Amino acid sequence: MSYDKIEVPEGGAKVSYDEAADELDVPDTPIIPIIHGDGIGKDVGPIAQDVLSAAAEATGHDIEWMEVYAGESAREMYDENLPEETVEAIREHRVAIKGPLTTPVGAGFRSLNVALRQTLDLYANVRPTYYLDGVPSPMKAPEEMDMVTFRENTEDVYAGIEWEAGTDEAEQVRSFVEDEMDFDDVMHDGDIGIGLKPISEKGSKRLVREAIDYAIENDRDTVTLVHKGNIMKFTEGQFGDWGMEVAEEEYPDDEVFAAPDSLWEEQDEVDIPEDAVMVEERLADAMLQWMQLRTDEFDVLAMPNLNGDYLSDAAGAQIGGLGIAPGANFGAGRCLAEPVHGSAPKRAGQDKANPTALILSGRLLFEYIGWDDASTLVRDAVEDTIESGTVTYDLARQRDDAEEVSSTTYAEAVIDRIEDLA
Repeated sequence: MSYDKIEVPEGGAKVSYDEAADELDVPDTPIIPIIHGDGIGKDVGPIAQDVLSAAAEATGHDIEWMEVYAGESAREMYDENLPEETVEAIREHRVAIKGPLTTPVGAGFRSLNVALRQTLDLYANVRPTYYLDGVPSPMKAPEEMDMVTFRENTEDVYAGIEWEAGTDEAEQVRSFVEDEMDFDDVMHDGDIGIGLKPISEKGSKRLVREAIDYAIENDRDTVTLVHKGNIMKFTEGQFGDWGMEVAEEEYPDDEVFAAPDSLWEEQDEVDIPEDAVMVEERLADAMLQWMQLRTDEFDVLAMPNLNGDYLSDAAGAQIGGLGIAPGANFGAGRCLAEPVHGSAPKRAGQDKANPTALILSGRLLFEYIGWDDASTLVRDAVEDTIESGTVTYDLARQRDDAEEVSSTTYAEAVIDRIEDLA
């Protein structure tokens, strides 16, 4: 496909996908689209790109980066926030990485990030949360955190079906609920805003399936389905029911064990097959405390969209904050890696922001395309650099033994460490 404003590198080739085999075909030199992002994205995007290129080269790989545009950069070039050719470039090339984006008020999208996920059907937001030596943390034992959250990406309240209080549409919905469904006891007097919360069998099952497959492939012991099904029985509750159906019906008993409700209600002893992944359910409110009190008991969490937003951020706080928290969005043969943090416009252009989250998000992209050697090298180099005390301002202000450096200098130190370790 030809593009209007996107320059396609002459070297390299597209990543392709064999749907029948569910396998990527990764060329020797893949073309990878990158959105540097808004705010601090303009600072951390290019230098994270340099770090990832260095890790790829050090492990015998090569990348041709293709810059594509969304947010502020797109408004300057296209006079719109999310150009169609940006979406098509990511769709066509299968794997991509982006920095943080800011959605202007009244711009037509609730969130550019959400728009990309929904448009490309990137249904699983995946966030590994693990501790790096040298990162200040409020927890006594942050090293116990080694958890991966799978957050459903396309449904729940983020589907954006809601009506503003005082509008004709809101009154029509209220009238229907009151008159046709006899639910007047839940409708308060006066103006109310109303929202719908769609959660589907298809969306729930494919998310849980992705989480279970990840657990099997990465030797994880448990997958925990997190929801508030005791209150929202036909949305969150059904997410749990559908997820347990996947565990019970789609995998051999010696590979996946679906834990009965009595496991936690009555503390029953159960016979779990050796090496099987146990799939269990927990309520979302309780899970927020169990993540802190029994951190090391959880491996992979799978949950609806809003719960996943809360819980993944809470997990990130335990290992030092969102400035070091990576993420990626998975679909059928697609990956869009992105950091968890926002665009922090007040820090833009100062060469101060921490690029670690974006760098580690690139590590997830490497894993997705099978470059495990480059992925491991990125993590080791980042951890060694932080542990040595060469850090950006956000970490330096919490350590007495650290040297505060610019974003650029920090990235250069990581690249030096990559070269030392390779």
